[in-house]
Amino acid sequence: MADLIAQRVRRSRRNVFLRADFDAFGSYDAVGRALRQQVQIGRLVQIGYGLYAKAEPSPLTGKPAPIVGIRTLASEAIRRLGKSVEPSRFDKAYNSGRSTQVPTGRTLTVNARIRRRIGYDGNYVVLQPA
Repeated sequence: MADLIAQRVRRSRRNVFLRADFDAFGSYDAVGRALRQQVQIGRLVQIGYGLYAKAEPSPLTGKPAPIVGIRTLASEAIRRLGKSVEPSRFDKAYNSGRSTQVPTGRTLTVNARIRRRIGYDGNYVVLQPA
């Protein structure tokens, strides 16, 4: 089963995977074990409850890291969960010229309540209501 998951991850253009994407391969527990194995190998990193992202070794530390930025991962994950994402009010203020402070890029505006923490290695995205 781990080989099937690795093959699907390798072939997919997506960066974020839900645990439900692999339900066809076996039971809930078996899929969980296979995903945990992929995380230990370094092909995936867990970015939230039931959320996984493609990974590759970091050139700086050698630890597995997502291949795209945390903001991109979070917006893709939220869209995969069926919610809409907008730029934060900080991004809007900066883009319209009302502010000169460059936003951190770790804040997103969502249209619905999301209780998950989305992030990796202590860096989490702040989700603010619309």
